[in-house]
Amino acid sequence: MNEKKDYAFRTMLNVPYEQALEKVKASLRDEGFEVLTSVDVKEAMKEKLGVDFRPYTIIGACNPPLSHRAFEQDLEAGLVLPCNVIVYEKDGGSAVAIADPVTMIGVLENPDLGEVAHEAQAKLKRVIARLEGRTTV
Repeated sequence: MNEKKDYAFRTMLNVPYEQALEKVKASLRDEGFEVLTSVDVKEAMKEKLGVDFRPYTIIGACNPPLSHRAFEQDLEAGLVLPCNVIVYEKDGGSAVAIADPVTMIGVLENPDLGEVAHEAQAKLKRVIARLEGRTTV
């Protein structure tokens, strides 16, 4: 049997999608991340395919100091950056998932990126903790 390695941090929020999206962006900012991209998947599916889809957004989040350090170690780090975050409507609430930077950067097989990846991971775990109303990870 294939064991799937977990590649994300996840939480459910008991708030409407739009409110969850704003909370996620604010929590990312609190940890020094900037939203570089925000893709409204529902809108894209409707526009490109004529398909109705649930509210779903893909966010590309960047922490400039960490990204700069990663690029100094390996220019191909841009293949797995920015950090991807998804927010979507689910079961009357909102699901949030954040890609684990340690797992994502791991595909580059560059041990020099480990410290940066672990720092980003700690920050993103704090984002999830903040969303859940916890003060510590």
